[in-house]
Amino acid sequence: MSELEPADLDRADYRVVLRRLTTLDEKAAGLRDEAARWYEERVTAADRAVAEALAERDGSVRAVGEAQRDLEQVDARAAGLWSDFVHRIGPAAAERYGRTLPPASIPRQRSEERAARDYLDEVETRVKYTPPARPITLGTKVLFGFLGLVGGVLGVIGNLLVRQTGEAAGGDWHQAAPVVALLVLLFFPVLAAITAKLIADRRGTGMDTSSTVTVLVTGLVTAGLLFTAVQMAQPA
Repeated sequence: MSELEPADLDRADYRVVLRRLTTLDEKAAGLRDEAARWYEERVTAADRAVAEALAERDGSVRAVGEAQRDLEQVDARAAGLWSDFVHRIGPAAAERYGRTLPPASIPRQRSEERAARDYLDEVETRVKYTPPARPITLGTKVLFGFLGLVGGVLGVIGNLLVRQTGEAAGGDWHQAAPVVALLVLLFFPVLAAITAKLIADRRGTGMDTSSTVTVLVTGLVTAGLLFTAVQMAQPA
């Protein structure tokens, strides 16, 4: 059926006009329903987009918070590792490298996608690494024995000097001189053992208990034998 034109009203009867108006009303109702559906779909799509945007915003906020916490944890762990490193290398080297954590820099392995914790784990492994102690060689044993011998000789010399000083001074020092002389006699062998330990540590050589006892016993035996020989050599 054709559309209703103004000129049709002059030659159409009432029933025809009414039928055509009814058709137009039905068509307008369909268009209104289509418009309402389109509007509802647009509103629903807009609401969905807003909800997705809000969800993304909340996710971004959480991600920023987690990244900030990770950064703080990484900074704290890096500061702790640097403190351990400075403690291990000693004060002289610490003045060279700095006692505080240096600013962050871009790693050399930029082609590798590694997390900050991976680098920290690697640094922690290197900081805590202790090289194995080198075995004690024959030359080191001879050196330890020589130190014990020197300690015994110095102990006897110190003992004799203290005794002679006490005899010459008289008074209270004369009474205390034998005790002080005995302490001096024992002090130098102990000092020889401490010196041997320091030398072993500097060379990276592990000095076990037997080596320490060897140096100490060598010094004490040397001091005892030499002291006895000196006493026997003195006139009665």
